[in-house]
Amino acid sequence: MNGHIRTVGATDGSRAWFERARASLAGGVSSSSRLTSTGPHPYPLYMVSGSGTQIRDVDGNGYIDYLISYGSAILGHAPPELTDALTDVLRSGTMFGTCNTPEVELAEQIRDMVPCADLVRFANSGSEAVQGAVRAARGYTGRAKILKFEGHYHGWSDTLAISNRPGVEEAGPYATPHAVPHSPGIPAGVVDDVIVCPWNDPEALRAALDAHRAELAAVICEPIVANNACTMPDPGYLELLRDECTARGIVLVFDEVCTGFRTGPGGAQAMFGVEPDLAVFSKALGGGLPIAAFAGRRHVMEPLAQGHVKHGGTYNSSPLCATSALITLRRLDRPETTKRIEDTGRRIMETIQRAAHDRRIPCSVQGVGAMFQTVFTPAGAPTRQYRDLLHADQARYHAFRHELLKRGVHANAYGMACWFVAATVTEEEVAVTCEAVEEAFAVL
Repeated sequence: MNGHIRTVGATDGSRAWFERARASLAGGVSSSSRLTSTGPHPYPLYMVSGSGTQIRDVDGNGYIDYLISYGSAILGHAPPELTDALTDVLRSGTMFGTCNTPEVELAEQIRDMVPCADLVRFANSGSEAVQGAVRAARGYTGRAKILKFEGHYHGWSDTLAISNRPGVEEAGPYATPHAVPHSPGIPAGVVDDVIVCPWNDPEALRAALDAHRAELAAVICEPIVANNACTMPDPGYLELLRDECTARGIVLVFDEVCTGFRTGPGGAQAMFGVEPDLAVFSKALGGGLPIAAFAGRRHVMEPLAQGHVKHGGTYNSSPLCATSALITLRRLDRPETTKRIEDTGRRIMETIQRAAHDRRIPCSVQGVGAMFQTVFTPAGAPTRQYRDLLHADQARYHAFRHELLKRGVHANAYGMACWFVAATVTEEEVAVTCEAVEEAFAVL
């Protein structure tokens, strides 16, 4: 990247790799979300290298990366501080299936950074850690049902893969949405254990809590709804969740897989000043390696600590992943690191807002600097809940995203997700990104 926009060339190599992959990988991919990574092209991009905020595909095209492994590579790609430390671990042994010292130091670091974290347990992915948190809540309360919010995403596993993105025709009444399985293959009994509620609606929340008064083990939410285009909580709404769960003896769970450590050392709970009983972390935690955690109040985690509630995993907090996470969190625990991330993102958000205003294109740029999205709503109003997104102009988002991609700026292909900002974005890369944004809106 040489300080000005350069047009991305052909991607025939990615096309060839995808055609080859379909003979051995189901659908040609290892994750359903990877099918749409190049906008209108019927194949995904294949990346072969990355350094800092930049990535390169098999055809030699370079991109400034605002997907950054869905927020995981928060220190950038191949940061020297990680590669040097992990090389040592590769030589000494990556995992033993036993306890190890880095996991203890990592748990201590999380306890020091996260307000609710009296005790910590590790897993390998956000989906796994959500399952651990749900089991801990059920084991502690002796109840089975979980209340979640329509459109919030808590992983692909059966436990909470309900009403992530239901269609209009299946979503049901606004105030009492249907529990819609994310995919065929989820048993009816799992669906029946999940109560769905609209986000940012106190009246609907209280009605749902009243209707299932003695059945709910937990209420779970994304405090910033990364999978609803960074929809923010209304002022006071998280406090209301806290008060209602406390009054009713329900475990409050924050899914901080996306917000954790990225929005500040203490995550969204520190930013909003609302402490859950349990919180789930992944993405930025590992700095690009697969590790996750759930952490919470001692009394909720104690059945797990005593072995009454079971949780396991051969790969949990291996020395390799725990070392990566420990180095990453020590860096994110410095206020200047997360401030730089936030300030960088805010500059890009402001550029998008200005470009949209100048071109008279209605859109909302929402979220925080560290994670945000551009939503082409009819009047440019921010979204408050999932069903607002059903009226957004997704075709315009795809056109915007593809115009950026042609100019070497790589953002999430899906308009209901979000941009993530790494700690390594340079002044030059910000300038190139903002120029690309201006040019993209000129085309729109």
